[in-house]
Amino acid sequence: MSEAQPNPSMSREPGPSAGNSPILSLRGVRKHFPAARSLLGRPKTWVRAVDGVDLDVMPGETLGLVGESGCGKSTLGRVAIRLYRPTEGRVLFEGEDISHASSAALRPLRRRMQIIFQDPYSSLNPRMTVRAMIAEAMWLHGFLPDAREEESKVGDLLERVGLRREHMRRYPHEFSGGQRQRIGIARALAVQPRFIVCDEPISALDVSIQAQIVNLLMDLQDELGLSYLFVAHDLQVVEYVSHRVAVMYLGRIVELAPAAGIYAEPLHPYTQALLSAVPTPDPLAKHDRIVLEGDVPSPLSPPTGCSFHPRCRSAEQGLCDRLRPPLIELRPGHQVACHLAR
Repeated sequence: MSEAQPNPSMSREPGPSAGNSPILSLRGVRKHFPAARSLLGRPKTWVRAVDGVDLDVMPGETLGLVGESGCGKSTLGRVAIRLYRPTEGRVLFEGEDISHASSAALRPLRRRMQIIFQDPYSSLNPRMTVRAMIAEAMWLHGFLPDAREEESKVGDLLERVGLRREHMRRYPHEFSGGQRQRIGIARALAVQPRFIVCDEPISALDVSIQAQIVNLLMDLQDELGLSYLFVAHDLQVVEYVSHRVAVMYLGRIVELAPAAGIYAEPLHPYTQALLSAVPTPDPLAKHDRIVLEGDVPSPLSPPTGCSFHPRCRSAEQGLCDRLRPPLIELRPGHQVACHLAR
């Protein structure tokens, strides 16, 4: 990242007080997808994309969600806003259980929770102008009392995300990747949401403009009081943007802590390995790289016990390979799922 580049050693101040009620709560959430079916069409095997997650997002907070590709981050984000129905568990949004709500029941809730997708090239309709895409949601949720206000409101949104009012008459192919992502952000803001899932919002963008989008999201959060679930694999960006960070491995949360704490003192061996791979700006600084052996196990058949034990250098036979460690608090606000963490 170049212009306005985040300082890798800088984390955000602690987020909202834990005394507040969460805007989003996940309890025992699982999401399994059928991988193979019998001759009668019944599922025989399942991909356990999310395999038992408890998580809270507080009002005004950014909760960063990190992990290797395929660990279930994006699936969890989609379950959080009920684009996917959970296989098991509960999803509570502003205290309301929406786990198995019908499409009709979810419709009035959609204006309060939105998503910004990873790929700004495929998430915009190429046949619609920017004005039509943004206004569509506003009409659907009753934010436009008459057509006379459409141009004004759409223009205000575009200026808020750093574009010009005249851009509303253009089509997606006429914009750069960064501009398209700004359009995606404007579309998410059109219905005045309170909670937004940012699903790797900068990973498909050129490095030169990633910081601009990150800083825009942070400014919008401060201005509008938004809550984010920020899904990403860039650990430096997550540290910069997040109040708290959750580390996910093979469908489970293995560590959860304030951003400053998890980067200063990672307790789970997987988190330690991830952070050891982050490049340091000081070439003279001692940097011991932890190289994980083997590949991530298949979510079709996850290991028994701790899902990380086949790759963990400290795993103990008879314990780590048999018992699944619970996510427990070892430091104030710092939770870890590891039998051996101290």
